[in-house]
Amino acid sequence: MKRNISLVFMALLLCLCFLVLSPIQLLNDIEGGFIADYEDIEIANKNHTFGRLVKTKLNETEKGVSGQRSEKGEVVFKLFGFIPIKKVTVNLANDDDYYVGGVPIGLEINADGAIVVNRQSKEVSDKLKDGDIITEVDGVRVDSLETLSEVVQNASDEVEVKFLRRNKEIKTIIKTHRDMESGRLKLGLMVKDDVAGVGTLTFVNAKTHEYGALGHPIVDSHGENIVPISGGDVYQCNLIGINKGKRNSPGELRCVFSANAEKKGDIKKNDKFGIGGVLNDFDGLVDENLTAKLGGRLGVTMGAAKIVSSISGIREEYDIEIIKAKYQKSADDKSLVFRVKDKRLIELTGGIVQGMSGSPIMQNGKIIGAVTHVFMSDPTKGYGVYVDWMLE
Repeated sequence: MKRNISLVFMALLLCLCFLVLSPIQLLNDIEGGFIADYEDIEIANKNHTFGRLVKTKLNETEKGVSGQRSEKGEVVFKLFGFIPIKKVTVNLANDDDYYVGGVPIGLEINADGAIVVNRQSKEVSDKLKDGDIITEVDGVRVDSLETLSEVVQNASDEVEVKFLRRNKEIKTIIKTHRDMESGRLKLGLMVKDDVAGVGTLTFVNAKTHEYGALGHPIVDSHGENIVPISGGDVYQCNLIGINKGKRNSPGELRCVFSANAEKKGDIKKNDKFGIGGVLNDFDGLVDENLTAKLGGRLGVTMGAAKIVSSISGIREEYDIEIIKAKYQKSADDKSLVFRVKDKRLIELTGGIVQGMSGSPIMQNGKIIGAVTHVFMSDPTKGYGVYVDWMLE
């Protein structure tokens, strides 16, 4: 009898340990800096995101003045509802409305450097690769092709070149040579200082007109470097066709735009979580009657969600299922994994295709993130990034 009681006690103790340790392990992956509001906290508690024994609470740590809301807060995780086990500082979600994106846009950026597109000598080929971004020559910052040409013309027999490869700065020495026809000094390279592409608009702040798009960076043609930018422009993009995605063959949206067309806005940043800037012309890009709030990652739950896209010719919501969400100790543009459930989208595109990056992901009526990548092995599965990262 005593042995049976001991076994039952041990079983109960193990269950309790599991209920306590599992959510605590999950909490280890949470770092501060994300956005949160009271509704996110309510959702986390209602869905027992961190287990049934852990409750979350949001406290404001900075009081607003002159009627303004606080900007900083603190999320406290409590075991049994009263034992604090972790605290993280968060950015309190604002009350701003955001226009919901989902429309393809044309992007043209000016690189803050010179992107190598071809090498014309063995010596240069041994030191530089296509896609490397030259940022400095003999101590002079290369901000345009004109600057690069001018520095080389005033150089000696060799120059020190700084360049980016896989987003790391490298130095090397390259010999100059004189072109027989023009008499000008050259490095034996073909370079460019602009990049054009297509992505999808995610959100636009209805008050400030600041926008986020793409969800991942614009990179060089070899995908190794995030292109540093000195500026850029956004254009309206016309969808002319869709190449459907298949297993091991990602599809794409076929879009065209003209750099001679009227600019819709500027591009001020290009980082791991997409591009951003300010739009000055909404025509054809947003429906000013369609707005939503932004949602933080604590309010994201497994299960039903939507992605917004205008690939059918009109802006529509398509059903997806979030099957995995990470809380991320470090910044990552693969925050969550989802599966397309909507037969209409699968019929149109096969799932997720190139050009859909930036399509808003919505849950509980809020914009919680954006589409970023497609699974090569299954185009109905994709990755998304939390909108928290895009705001940063």
